[in-house]
Amino acid sequence: MGKFINPYTDFGFKKLFGEEANKDLLIDFLNQLLPPHHQITDLTFRNPETLANLPLERRAIFDIYCKAVSGERIIVEMQKDRVKFFKDRSLFYVTFPIREQALQGDWNFRLDAIYFIAILDFEYDYPEAKRKFRRDVCLKDQDGEVFYDRLHFIFLQMPLFNKKEEELETRFDKWCYFLKHLERLEHIPSILNEPIFQKAFDIAALSNLTMEQLELYERNLLQHRDMKAVIQTAVEEAVEKAVEEAAQEKAIEIAKNLIGLGLDNISIAKATGLTAEQIEQLRR
Repeated sequence: MGKFINPYTDFGFKKLFGEEANKDLLIDFLNQLLPPHHQITDLTFRNPETLANLPLERRAIFDIYCKAVSGERIIVEMQKDRVKFFKDRSLFYVTFPIREQALQGDWNFRLDAIYFIAILDFEYDYPEAKRKFRRDVCLKDQDGEVFYDRLHFIFLQMPLFNKKEEELETRFDKWCYFLKHLERLEHIPSILNEPIFQKAFDIAALSNLTMEQLELYERNLLQHRDMKAVIQTAVEEAVEKAVEEAAQEKAIEIAKNLIGLGLDNISIAKATGLTAEQIEQLRR
């Protein structure tokens, strides 16, 4: 391990942003993402585990769920790996703070603003034309005009953040650089030598963890790396299989052409790597 925690682990992320004593870090980070009319001065943490009034008692478990004193409700998710139906799940998650606002008795259905912020340690936009580091989503009409201004999704694809230290311009840039490189840093970069980041580095320092916290973090980090390794292995095996299948298809195509030219099975086998039995089957 290095000198600082990995913020992509459950322990690391909640240590930085999910504790009452450190909520000024979360407020500062969120204010770099939120528009001017929804800037936060203070917030309270809500129960991150919300029971849904649905069959089978489905539960939504958020990394961080908080409410600003001005009313905004914010879900922050650190998503470590690609999962199926990620966008569907994001939409499902925001139904909880929506339903939570329903009042008994007379209620005019007015809702406080809701933000779902996902920090992704993977890319979900593979096509080059779609790749965006930051994607802000809200309800718009067919002309691209905002239809509803109190439901927002913000997705950050962290692998696509490639700014170097000397290229950091905004506080938002600095937070992204901090999160992406924290585990590998050996000291506080001069451009991050500000009070808010000094506190963040102090909290993230492994030397400041108790023995119990360090043991918990080490187990968490091991789980994180094991999961990454399993996924990487699965990806590599899928790529190898795809390459093998493509090579097999190409060999079969060549064999068919050589059969058409009248070559014998042994010659075709030498040229393509197929077996004589496979070639004979193609002849039939």
